Amino acid sequence: MYPQSEILFPYRAIRPLGRERGADWQELVSQVASQRDGNEDTLAFSLMMIRLCDCLNCDQSSYKASLGCVTCAQRVVGAQTGSDLKLRQSFEQTRQEIRLRQIPGPS
Repeated sequence: MYPQSEILFPYRAIRPLGRERGADWQELVSQVASQRDGNEDTLAFSLMMIRLCDCLNCDQSSYKASLGCVTCAQRVVGAQTGSDLKLRQSFEQTRQEIRLRQIPGPS
């Protein structure tokens, strides 16, 4: 129904978020967007955004879904009242969670 919406925050939506906040946020987005999809940082960033955007409660028939993931994420990031440093700390915490849950590859 909405071709620009996905079930969870997609990798393709990372780069457009770079214009939403200040230098610290822009640096984080640039760092993460320069990495390949599936990298530890891209997974951590996506998980952070899934939580911020409340993707698990997004319904494909909702207004939010009709906006598409990029627009939704831009609105959510722009509306955050905390500092860029707070968002970066949230990313670092999420990255630690990813590291703790990481399953080792085949030997």
